[in-house]
Amino acid sequence: MKGVQRRLVLLGTAWSRSCSYSAFQHYVAPETSLLLSHCYNRDLPRAMQTLDTMERRGVWADAIAYSELIKCCLAHKAVKEGKHVHNHIFSNGYQPKTFLVNTLVNMYVKFNLLEEAQILFDKMPERNVVSWTTMISAYSYVKLNDRAMELLVFMLRDGILPNMYTFSSVLRACERLSDLTQLHSGILKVGLESDVFVRSALIDAYSKMGELLEALGVFREMVTGDSVVWNSIIAAFAQHTDGDEALCLYKSMRRAGFLADQSTLTSVLRACTSLSLLELGRQAHVHVLKFDQDLILNNALLDMYCKCGSMEDAKFIFNRMAGKDVISWSTMIAGLAQNGYSTEALNLFDSMKVSGPRPNYITILGVLFACSHAGLVNEGWYYFRSMKNLYGIDPGREHYCCMLDLLGRAGKLDEMVTLIHEMTCEPDVVTWRTLLDACRAHRNLDLATYAAKEITKLDQHDTGAYVLLSNIYANSKRWDDVAEVRRTMRERGIRKEPGCSWIEVNNQIHAFIVGDKSHPQIDEINRKLNQYIRWLTDTGYVPDTNFVLQDLGEEQSEYSLRHHSEKLAIVFGIISFPREKTIRIWKNLKICGDCHMFAKLVAKQEQRHIVIRDPIRYHHFQDGVCSCGDYW
Repeated sequence: MKGVQRRLVLLGTAWSRSCSYSAFQHYVAPETSLLLSHCYNRDLPRAMQTLDTMERRGVWADAIAYSELIKCCLAHKAVKEGKHVHNHIFSNGYQPKTFLVNTLVNMYVKFNLLEEAQILFDKMPERNVVSWTTMISAYSYVKLNDRAMELLVFMLRDGILPNMYTFSSVLRACERLSDLTQLHSGILKVGLESDVFVRSALIDAYSKMGELLEALGVFREMVTGDSVVWNSIIAAFAQHTDGDEALCLYKSMRRAGFLADQSTLTSVLRACTSLSLLELGRQAHVHVLKFDQDLILNNALLDMYCKCGSMEDAKFIFNRMAGKDVISWSTMIAGLAQNGYSTEALNLFDSMKVSGPRPNYITILGVLFACSHAGLVNEGWYYFRSMKNLYGIDPGREHYCCMLDLLGRAGKLDEMVTLIHEMTCEPDVVTWRTLLDACRAHRNLDLATYAAKEITKLDQHDTGAYVLLSNIYANSKRWDDVAEVRRTMRERGIRKEPGCSWIEVNNQIHAFIVGDKSHPQIDEINRKLNQYIRWLTDTGYVPDTNFVLQDLGEEQSEYSLRHHSEKLAIVFGIISFPREKTIRIWKNLKICGDCHMFAKLVAKQEQRHIVIRDPIRYHHFQDGVCSCGDYW
């Protein structure tokens, strides 16, 4: 036996001397085990020293050892060492197996060196499904979607069938519905429609294109046994502000026996946010507690409380968060600004500059919003003019609109026009409508007509432009012009959206429309409302009929104001809730001045806290004042 061993050693020595590289050395070199040991311990310096020793001795390791060495380079983000390993593997004319080249390609992808990855990929004599999928996934991840789709075509021409990972990656890159339907057809042909990740990616892709019914169809094609697919369909509806359907799906998921994870709860909180369902959001908060330090969940919770107008809860969450990223800070700044606490928002921004992350595009938007709703023109100009120099952020369309809103509220209409002409992007409908709204507030008919014409050039059917122009004419008692605007609206089939307010009582949503008599308690609501009107009138309240936009008699005007939807919702809230409970209302149109005055007076009389959320901001009424400072 010893003689056999001795002959094998001699044979190995002779073979080593005759070849610069050999399969025998590849597998028996003792340096291989040492190299592997260092790699498993993630000791990159010693691993590279061992590799240098191997090079000097003309010894090579096996594919497994090199694969582990590449992983070690990735763990240390060691680009230079990774390239060294690449050069070593291909030295002396050695042609590694496809498996090892795939590992190198993946290394370059992880280092965000797509050009190097593509060069190596192009040189591969043989490519398998892993090779193609790695590159498709890489281009999809960096949003080079056309390139990802192109590679899929080349892959099919090469005779390689995509697998579940390929489809999951390429679906993320799909931007056209026609391409998506072809991909869906291909998935069905190869029988991968039941794969959890493929179904999830299909749902996400249809959702991204707004095809929610198609997404729901994919979900319902078969009974799912995985929470990943449930999370995808719930997220699809939550992200497209269809909170009702998202919450219905969540209830179905729980009935099916699936537990909510971080992804589920994030979508549920987003649905509660879109519907302003504070009580349901608080119930979700209980489930969030088991994922106490999850940053994404805490940010979603913070956003929910801000957008439901519960700033006490928002501040509590923000202050106890162990870690805060730029989203946390930006959400809190914007939430304070939208709820009328502009000074607090700007103070928080000062704290962020000292101890927080670097502000981003959204942060500055919140800061400008705070300036706009507090009338801080000079401060707004400072942040707007310096955002590029201080933070490297180019002003976007939203930043311009915030500045225009700030100038409009301050009555600086000429500066608004100048800024519109200075914009680095083309003014859109929202831009001109901001100017038109400022013209309404400051009764500038000539400029209003100009802004309205610019809007109709871009969109002849923009309801907001016609309504605002009609309001401007009505405020000036130009009823013939009001009639002309409304005649144009009728001819073009444009209908003004009726004012509507919602309030949540006992987990049910109650909706009110101006003059609507369909609510089961409408008689009781009207009696109580009339009592308030009489009491307020006796204390000096006079209905402001400037907010009635029709040519009506004075008595009819007051009747129309009395039955605005937010007044009905406020009274219903008073009837339904004890005094210590906050009344929360949200509405589809901007609150009118008369309803704003009514809410202040009733809040003081009844010692109530009333919160009204309109499309622009939140109004907190308490002790006869509003958080907006009557500047809205």
